[in-house]
Amino acid sequence: MSLFGDGLDAAVQKTFTRPAPKSAPAQMRYLVRQLKGTRAVAQTLRVSQRTVERYVKNQIKKPRPDLAARLEREVKKRWQPQIRARAKARAATTDGIVIDTRARMGYTAPVGSTDQDRVRHLTVALPPQYAARLFEAQEAGAGDARLREIAAEGLKEVYFQDGGRRAGNLEEVRFTDIEHIEFDL
Repeated sequence: MSLFGDGLDAAVQKTFTRPAPKSAPAQMRYLVRQLKGTRAVAQTLRVSQRTVERYVKNQIKKPRPDLAARLEREVKKRWQPQIRARAKARAATTDGIVIDTRARMGYTAPVGSTDQDRVRHLTVALPPQYAARLFEAQEAGAGDARLREIAAEGLKEVYFQDGGRRAGNLEEVRFTDIEHIEFDL
């Protein structure tokens, strides 16, 4: 499970204008339209082509829990691509992204400062360039560690250094032991 990747996806999904299909047969029909055939859907979901056809015809209505999770994930990944792209573009160019987190944070600073790690609850609006970097890294397949680094850099600049008005000699922000993280566009 990718904490940061899933959080970014959830933020984008909040911008959807219509709900994704809920029932398994409706989800299966949607995927068949998107992937242009039952064979492609069967390969994606790791089930037989006949199983896909039976869902499409409403002969099966309740999938096993593991199949239900894969089905929902694949539908949400493809649902409303234009709205998804527009939300990401707006966040990356004008609006930015808001991070709400409760995590252990500390920083590397010169001797004599209080750089002790401690749990903080922060809600910080990051500028558009950080939203752009987060989405670009996610699309490039970056893992949670890289997404955490980008978020930590944004928190360093916006929260700890207040856009350059304080803590100018701050070197690195540590962002660990994440209890909660949520993104909003």
